[in-house]
Amino acid sequence: MNIQSLNRLKITVFSVLCTLFFGLLNAQDQPQTEKSEFWKHIRFGGGIGFSIRGNDFSGTIAPSAIYEANETLSFGLGLNGSIYNRKNIFKSTILGGSVITLVNPIRAVQLSAEFEELHVTRKWDEFYDREDEKYWYPALFLGAGYRTGNFTFGVRYDVLYDRQKSIYSEAWMPFFRVYF
Repeated sequence: MNIQSLNRLKITVFSVLCTLFFGLLNAQDQPQTEKSEFWKHIRFGGGIGFSIRGNDFSGTIAPSAIYEANETLSFGLGLNGSIYNRKNIFKSTILGGSVITLVNPIRAVQLSAEFEELHVTRKWDEFYDREDEKYWYPALFLGAGYRTGNFTFGVRYDVLYDRQKSIYSEAWMPFFRVYF
């Protein structure tokens, strides 16, 4: 499979995931018949993240669904689509999934633990004599944020951070998360 076909496949997969994500958000606004007890505890949403440092940029869109066990504890699954660009050095495209746990010890504070497993495709600039790379990268984020209604913003830290392989420019990353 050539690079152009692979890039088209990535864009198609990412577009389908975004369409499904926003379709699920829109479905939340539609009148529905009585839900089962399980579905009353499911919330859809996700997060976005970014990091800018010098010539490095990383951005992430991560739709997810969580099950609210009670007012304090939620857990769920998510998808992840990211880009990473180190100007004039390389560009990366990243797709993967995650498992997340959210704890709200008090209404305004949200603690999180999220494990991601990401497939990284890294294309080096033509001036570098390096082969393009494809590999799997794990990340374990511990985070804390301020929560108001359905929105949470805060900071998270990747405890498995590896500067050579990570798609993120640094271990610390701000986030914005919403669930409906």
